[in-house]
Amino acid sequence: MFQHVNGIQLFYEVKGSGKPLIMVHGNSEDHTIFDEASEILKDSFTVYAVDSRDHGQSTKVSELHYSDMADDLLVFMNDLDLKDVTFYGFSDGGILGLLLAQKTDRISRLIVSGANMTPDGVSGKLKLLVKVLHFFTKDSKLKMILNEPHITAEELSAIKVPTTVIAGEKDLVLRRETEAIAAAIPGSKLRILKGEGHGSYIVHKTRIAELILEETSQN
Repeated sequence: MFQHVNGIQLFYEVKGSGKPLIMVHGNSEDHTIFDEASEILKDSFTVYAVDSRDHGQSTKVSELHYSDMADDLLVFMNDLDLKDVTFYGFSDGGILGLLLAQKTDRISRLIVSGANMTPDGVSGKLKLLVKVLHFFTKDSKLKMILNEPHITAEELSAIKVPTTVIAGEKDLVLRRETEAIAAAIPGSKLRILKGEGHGSYIVHKTRIAELILEETSQN
């Protein structure tokens, strides 16, 4: 399905019934990374798995910014009149969740995995790899990783909904960055998953569904 927002078309897939759960993928991925998880989650939620702009089947753009991507999702929620939303975001999707939860009261529960506040919040190896790839490809998605986001602890302190901040023990996001995010959000919960990497428990995996069900059952 497509929803027209901010002059582009956002593609999304809907499964299940119940309260809305929005799931947003990471950089250079699309909604299909959640196929396995959504099959479990659809028994408890109406799952909206969205392709961010310039990803998947959504409209391609020449320039990409997290603020624009977050605004797309804000309009998406408003236009579909989604309320009491559980928002789950992985990596770039997690960054969007951190931005959105400051701006709207439509989100009542926030869960983010592998999100960072600044471009320096990721491992040096990842930054080097992205720089090399961007040099050869000039991909706007990679350029965004190198230059964004710039989220402050003060901005995160504006998030008032129950929040869980998740990262793998071997994540590409630095541990101190994940801890700083959790520390800045009032009353948030931090979960570091032993033995896991950045997306090892998420991409085409069911474990993220189990984690979401665990966290939302504690609401």
